[in-house]
Amino acid sequence: MACSLFSGIGWIVLIFVSPYWKDFDKFLISVVIVVLALVYTGLNFSQPIMQTMKDFSNFEGVLRIFTNETLVNAAWVHFLTFDLFVGVWVKKDSLRQGISHAWIIPSLIFCCVFGPLGYLVYLLTRRIKSKTPGNASGF
Repeated sequence: MACSLFSGIGWIVLIFVSPYWKDFDKFLISVVIVVLALVYTGLNFSQPIMQTMKDFSNFEGVLRIFTNETLVNAAWVHFLTFDLFVGVWVKKDSLRQGISHAWIIPSLIFCCVFGPLGYLVYLLTRRIKSKTPGNASGF
């Protein structure tokens, strides 16, 4: 799917180029993440929304949703969008915390592949490497 490639390019640049491109975070948020969010929205609203909303009320309904290829694609784009958003947040927070970019690369890779696990890895990294004490949750 084109969204996977689009997101992948965002990740590669976030991990390897963003330390040298000051405004890349703004580009990622305003272009890449917005485009992914628009695709997600389009996929969701191309389906009968009322039935989909009803199906979210119980586990069996959610299983039915994931038999619909379009809605599975929407869920995949949802993961791509939010994982990349969290990756951008990790990078921005690491700058505020005075953590070197090299220390957050494992967190970013985990965010890309395993989503929430990357956030947890970052919180551990932040706890160890932060130059400013802060809230353990990251907020």
